[in-house]
Amino acid sequence: MACWREWRPSLLMLAVDIIFAAMNIMIKKVIDEGLNRLVLVTLRQLVATLFMAPIAYMHERKTRPKLTMEICIYLFFSAMLGASLTQYLFYLGLEYTSATFACAFLNIAPVLTFLISLALQMESLNLKSKAGTGKALGTLLCLIGVFVLTFYKGAPLGNTSHQSILPAQQGTNYYSRKWLMGSITLLAGCLCWSSWFPLQSKVGKKYPAIYSCTALIFFLSFLQAAALTMATQRGLSIWIVKKKLEIATVLFSGSLGSGLCFLAMSWCVEQRGPVFTAAFTPLVQIIVAAIDFAILHEQIFLGSVLGSVLVIAGLYSLLWGKNKEAHSSAAKPAEARIGDNQV
Repeated sequence: MACWREWRPSLLMLAVDIIFAAMNIMIKKVIDEGLNRLVLVTLRQLVATLFMAPIAYMHERKTRPKLTMEICIYLFFSAMLGASLTQYLFYLGLEYTSATFACAFLNIAPVLTFLISLALQMESLNLKSKAGTGKALGTLLCLIGVFVLTFYKGAPLGNTSHQSILPAQQGTNYYSRKWLMGSITLLAGCLCWSSWFPLQSKVGKKYPAIYSCTALIFFLSFLQAAALTMATQRGLSIWIVKKKLEIATVLFSGSLGSGLCFLAMSWCVEQRGPVFTAAFTPLVQIIVAAIDFAILHEQIFLGSVLGSVLVIAGLYSLLWGKNKEAHSSAAKPAEARIGDNQV
């Protein structure tokens, strides 16, 4: 049981990344086929609300804390940063670039989360300690891995029928206005996503009802996305979802992709902190590459393998530093109690 409690957050985040990888591939497909991204965000959050509301009611109807204006403000911004705005910016960047580029770009979330948490004094960095060195080295390796995944393709591995095309060889297509806009929106979405982790850590302390908190965040993000959609889009035809893949994507992303995954991440944020949870983001890129290769038969390039190795090494180093730091913090009170007893 002790071993299960130790590894449960890591296993939960691994399951979350697998669901996210499958969901991102489905979302890229339906957006390319013409589904409005704002409608997708709105319907996804509606499904997530309907999925989570009964669970919240059954589990916390007698223990739910009272809502105050301060908590509502926190929940509003948590919904905006963690759901509606992040999803819209990511889908916009996904439409203008590619699934591989978008997933690789989001891998800077652990770096941004660590820096934001450091600025808010939610994290510490002591380069003289082994834990601090591990966190700094892990952050650096993750960042290098992201650049390798994004900007270096290298030789094709396995199926050599496709040839590697470097950005410089793609000419104006690569450096087009849409690609630049997609990169900017992905960066903005990643910044929102990284800001959500420290914010959700505070929300969990102020409103310690994880099911109700998640349901309220989904409901508020649904209202935000619906308001934005109705303000910017005209006509009822965009709301009609007919294709099987579109329906499956909305239901899958709303129930599993938003409902269970958001709940699991909120729990992990409370148990292990924001940087631990965000550090698993790079694994989505690796899982997407595996699905592309095994199921969609996409070409895998040397740059993807090298970048993945660097990301895994950085992830291990960052988590090792966090784990060593947590054990050191837990050992200090015990040493203090021993000293008191000796006195």
